[in-house]
This record gives sequence, C-alpha cells and structure tokens, in this order.
Amino acid sequence: MNVHAVKAIYAFEMARTWRTLMQSIVSPVLSTSLYFVVFGAAIGSRIPEVGGVSYGAFIVPGLVMLSLLTQSISNASFGIYFPRFTGTIYELLSAPVSYLEILLAYVGAAATKSVILGLIILATATLFVPLRVEHPLWMLLFLVLTAVSFSLLGFIIGIWADNFEKLQVIPLLVVTPLTFLGGSFYSIDMLPPFWQKVALLNPVVYLISGFRWSFYGQADVSLWWSLAMTAVFLGASLAVVAWMFRTGYRLKA
Repeated sequence: MNVHAVKAIYAFEMARTWRTLMQSIVSPVLSTSLYFVVFGAAIGSRIPEVGGVSYGAFIVPGLVMLSLLTQSISNASFGIYFPRFTGTIYELLSAPVSYLEILLAYVGAAATKSVILGLIILATATLFVPLRVEHPLWMLLFLVLTAVSFSLLGFIIGIWADNFEKLQVIPLLVVTPLTFLGGSFYSIDMLPPFWQKVALLNPVVYLISGFRWSFYGQADVSLWWSLAMTAVFLGASLAVVAWMFRTGYRLKA
C-alpha cells in the first residue's frame, strides 16, 4: 500500500474543499436551513406529530440524507472527472499507484467532506428544532456507510461522464427525486397501501428509515433491512468500479 500517495491525493481533495468553502459547505447548510424554516416552522406548525415526534424534528434525518446523498455524489464525481478533463489522470495512472489506492483517496476524501457536512447540518438543526439521538453509534454508522456508498456512485458518474452537464444528470433526474419520494418529509405509513408497496421499491427509503431509527427509535422498515440494502448498494458500486478499472473504461482512452 502506497500510503504516501493516498495521503497526497486525499490531502489535495480536502484542500479543495477549503478553497471552495462557500460552494462545499456554506451553500448546502444554508439551503438545508431554508428547508427547516419552510417545512419545520411554517408547514410543521400545521401538521400534528408523526409517531410522537414533532414534524420539524421528524424531517431532520431526511434533510440530512438529502444533503449527504447529493454532496457525496457531487464531491466524488467532480474529484475524479476534473483530472480526466485536464488530462492529469494519465500521470496518475502511470505513477506507481494502484487502482485501490486511487479509489481509497478520492472516495475517502469525498465521504469525509460529506460526513463533516452532515454533522454541521445536524448541529444547525438544533437551532431550529428540539433534536435527540437515541442511538448515536448507529447514526454515525449510517452516516459513514451512506457517504461512502454514494461517493462510490459519484466516482462511477465521474468516470462515465464525458462533459460537465452529464455530471448533473443522474443526481438531478434520479437521486434527488428518489430522495424526496423516499420519506424525507413523511412516513410511508401515511401513504395508501398500494403506494406503500411501491415506495418499498425505492432504495433510498431504507437509508432514510434506518437513519431516522437511530434518532427516534422508529422506522418505516426493519433496521436490518436498512443495513442489508445499504450493504447491497455498497457492494454493487464496488463491483462497477472494479469493472471500470479492470477494463480501463474511459480511463485509458
């Protein structure tokens, strides 16, 4: 393991976060704060408690997941796409650095940024709603697993995309709608029976449900189903990345 190479790439990616602080941290936190104001205060005052939890507090895990998913994909996709765009990826591929080390550095940096952002949003949420975390270790586990899984997805998108517009296609047209329909702002128990079954086909439901359970001890699906679906998504993403590296898909052309 070339630890120096991993540290160098990781440090470079993390340094980019501090150079683009407004875009990387401040903007997502402000956007999420507006959700707290609009949904938590304005709309939440007209909605009764959900499972014994105030509506403003109920949506916190969903809003954190919304930011976590989109920022994990954005950080990882741009991180690997930009070297491809400038051509420096070929210098990296010709260096004595393995594919595993490249993956660890880029995905590790993207996941770290997302986890930091998630924790900042959680701290911000306490300014708007009373918040409690019944299972903090489980909360951190879901936070890290989700950040890593969607950073892998972002890494895949960054390799697949051949222009800047394509970097936004899947996050905007697939991931964000699935997150909104995945129980970010409601419990799927509130849906009619047919749509409850349809909602269970959405993988994001399991992520949000498990994360919400770590806060309030209540979930739309079993905790173990949430963990299993997260593990399946993580494994599938690793398999795709392994195939891309093995075949040199859009890396060696």
